[in-house]
Amino acid sequence: MPTIQEIIYNDMKEAFKSKKEPNLSTLRLLKSEIQYELTKSGAKELADPTMIQLLKKNLSQRKESSSEYRKAGRDDLATKEDQEASVIELYLPQEVSIETIEAAIQEAIQSLSAQGPSDTGKVMGKVMQNFKGQNIDGSKVSDAVKKALQALG
Repeated sequence: MPTIQEIIYNDMKEAFKSKKEPNLSTLRLLKSEIQYELTKSGAKELADPTMIQLLKKNLSQRKESSSEYRKAGRDDLATKEDQEASVIELYLPQEVSIETIEAAIQEAIQSLSAQGPSDTGKVMGKVMQNFKGQNIDGSKVSDAVKKALQALG
């Protein structure tokens, strides 16, 4: 099974051959980010969990830029950022469902004998560790942990 990095490189070649924009420019940017990480780490290839982090970081940057451009009245640039974000999303695995997150939170609360909101950090750490290398939204986890711990006391 090919890695996310291999898929991106192959898709970039296809986008180049078919002159498919905005895919090509977005994939070129991702390749540049990958090359930077490879140089920094000295590795030959990035593992999928590292790729997921890299993709999520780039996706977050695109969404933030889009929002800023819209506030500034630059819908043309915001649309470009949105298109790039949608290309990046293609390479992220499906996000972990809220039901799965809530089940993991309940399990963490029990295993840590969490008592209330003061245990938020411990529970968050355990839950996030369980999903390391997966596509999970930390803010959703944080909100769900707070809600579950407030219900305890």
